[in-house]
Amino acid sequence: MKTQPARYREIEVAGEPTELGQQIGESLREEIRGFSEAAMASVHRTVQIPKDRAIAIARESTQFAKDYAPHMVDEIQGMADGSGVSFDDLMLLQVRNQFVPEGESGCTSFSIAKAVCAEGRAVVGQNWDNDPALDAFTVVLTRRPAGRPAFISITQAGLIAYIGFNDAGIGACLNTLPAPSRPVGVPHYFTLRGIYEAKHLAEAVAAVERVERAIPANIMLTTAQGPVDLEVTIDCVQVLRDTGDGLVTHTNHCLHPELAKFNDEFPELIQSKPRLGRIRQQLTPEGGQITIEAMKTSLCDHQDYPRSICRHANDHPYHGFWETVFSVIMVPSAGEMHVSRGPPCSQPYATYRLH
Repeated sequence: MKTQPARYREIEVAGEPTELGQQIGESLREEIRGFSEAAMASVHRTVQIPKDRAIAIARESTQFAKDYAPHMVDEIQGMADGSGVSFDDLMLLQVRNQFVPEGESGCTSFSIAKAVCAEGRAVVGQNWDNDPALDAFTVVLTRRPAGRPAFISITQAGLIAYIGFNDAGIGACLNTLPAPSRPVGVPHYFTLRGIYEAKHLAEAVAAVERVERAIPANIMLTTAQGPVDLEVTIDCVQVLRDTGDGLVTHTNHCLHPELAKFNDEFPELIQSKPRLGRIRQQLTPEGGQITIEAMKTSLCDHQDYPRSICRHANDHPYHGFWETVFSVIMVPSAGEMHVSRGPPCSQPYATYRLH
């Protein structure tokens, strides 16, 4: 039986936007092509959308993206040139979660202040629950854009940004947030890229607030200003902070009082509320501090298995094929990202570094 490598492929690129994209496209040509084919197949497991309608949404959203950050669109064009995948198909990757009413994945995330971390560093982490077929197109990518912060991300090849952190100490994890959406707007990943171009929390929040968004999302952050969670809807951005214990947690439902009404309007996504209670219980430290190893153990938790924090295939008619594809714990001040390639209960964490 073929064994899977413990580490993801690592790529580093640098330069102006089109150069970045060209390098990514050339280095990850096969992964981008494979992801382009697999991503829409994954979407079609939960919703059917004609290709011409999907392309129309991608093209209309491209104009929103150009208004938000034209240099990011230039990078996508560079990827297209380097990979031989069409610009339209690459934009389909950026907007595919606009086709799926409940978003693209589950996930359990947390952010921990350095004061309550035994290692004395701020940490952000999560389990990424999604279609395990996407593992083959997942890489660890370091970008060094000219004139902007460098950042490292664990990402599917072809995306403009995904889970990661920059050299200014801002790290981001992602959760689906069921709430109202609309067909077109700035693609979610462009918003995330805007966060990595920020150097402090206020800039990161502003990068999200100025977007005309198509979908809701939850963004868990670690920053020099402390742990923060952004509940983002198409109409507002709500900032959630810790309540004095140095810990912020999130799963897949709204926590801000002004957004809680959406929890009654949308079905609960893959046992979100039990997972939230469990991860907070697991991460509440005895004696006031928690180690990174204890965080890893928490992400391996199997209470309510297989619908647990460490998620496994089950009989749910729509999301039963979702599993914990990878688990990630990031320590931006140390320049470290710890990632398990597969469920953390069975796969070790490998360390990647932003030097």
